Amino acid sequence: MVESPRIAAQDGLRADARRNRERILAAARTVFAERGIDAPMATVARRAGVGVATLYRHFPTRDALVRGAYAQQMETCGRALTDALADPDPWHGFQQLIETIFALQREERGFPAAYVAAFPDSGPEHARYRRQGERDFATLVRRAQASGALRADFHPSDLAVVLLAHCGLVTALHGDGAASRRLLAYLLASFRAGQADDPLPPPSALTLGGLPIPADGPPRQRAF
Repeated sequence: MVESPRIAAQDGLRADARRNRERILAAARTVFAERGIDAPMATVARRAGVGVATLYRHFPTRDALVRGAYAQQMETCGRALTDALADPDPWHGFQQLIETIFALQREERGFPAAYVAAFPDSGPEHARYRRQGERDFATLVRRAQASGALRADFHPSDLAVVLLAHCGLVTALHGDGAASRRLLAYLLASFRAGQADDPLPPPSALTLGGLPIPADGPPRQRAF
């Protein structure tokens, strides 16, 4: 028997509501790629072919829409960090993590800006997820440094600097894969221990969420 669109699905949404949600997410990715994640919500609704009220029923805030649009990419980043921590070679894990994030930024033009967004309205569950990511990345950095592969003056906040720089490149060149991969190679070479005799300047207070790192506290880069 054909399911009626009014019958609720296992995720709690009717079939028609689920289709609306999918259209909204697809439209959001397109609009964000064209106009940035600050594009008007009404523009997303028009692109999706739904009313603004329908959009807000599914995504009450811009943060919720951005996180929904790029949930798969965020989950991929989380798995990449888990895999990096599990890698017996911490440098290889570190390298693979950076390569994965760069690839995601190249593939989805709107994702770089979403990845560095603060998501102030994300709620306690997402905040805990980010904090765990911060701790895990700091652990990966310490392991790679202890192995002698990652330069000792690499700071976790450098991840924010690197990804923001790559975000600018991807946005300016509209997915120039050759430029992105060359930048990645330059950066990874500069991260290796023994590749440069001159020490780096002090680390930046920049974070992926745009908030400073407390001078007396742990790194607070918003990587995941």
